[in-house]
Amino acid sequence: MRVPQPEGRKGSLMWLQRAVATHPGLLQPASLPPIEWLSPRAEDGFAEYRDAAFLRLVGHGALAPALGAFWPRGGPQWDALGRAAGDAVILVEAKAHIGEFLTGGTTASPASRARIDSALARVKNALGAAPVSDWSHVFYQYANRLAHLWWLREQGVAAELVFVSFLGDTESHGPDHAETWQAAFAAADHALGLPARHRLSRHVHHLYPPVAGLAETA
Repeated sequence: MRVPQPEGRKGSLMWLQRAVATHPGLLQPASLPPIEWLSPRAEDGFAEYRDAAFLRLVGHGALAPALGAFWPRGGPQWDALGRAAGDAVILVEAKAHIGEFLTGGTTASPASRARIDSALARVKNALGAAPVSDWSHVFYQYANRLAHLWWLREQGVAAELVFVSFLGDTESHGPDHAETWQAAFAAADHALGLPARHRLSRHVHHLYPPVAGLAETA
């Protein structure tokens, strides 16, 4: 599904749109080759993508049936998508304040919930997460992003997941220091029972761009 967005006027929607348009260097992990951003772009209605549409955008539309078997419709709506050398696919989740990150459980229907639970169980097992952790109840958004990264890599796609955690958004009372975000992600990892290092660790990247320079582009 392609989901057009308004031009952002506040929060992570605004900061990410501006970063893609005017300061893409803020979104570039040092360990990855230069990224070509495919979304969100003004000429595409600042659209965000999910399900089969996101696969088509990044050049892997043929995997749509396999994604449908793994996860029900209504999967992650990616804040940004990109490509990099070596056929790398870049997935982005962006936040401007801690409240955006503290998500609860899934609200999926019983039928979809059963498929989600099955998919999450596979990922938990593959990453060596504690069996007692319940990924569908706590930090579910974080968990399902990790799950889709795992699934893409299982399909042979060189996928990388980038968490963009903005600093200095005073309107939303967002963190001023990267350490605040790092503590939030550490709490999520603990709640999900993840070990300190796992199969996806080197494919998960964290950026903490300050919004000060982006505010000047308004």
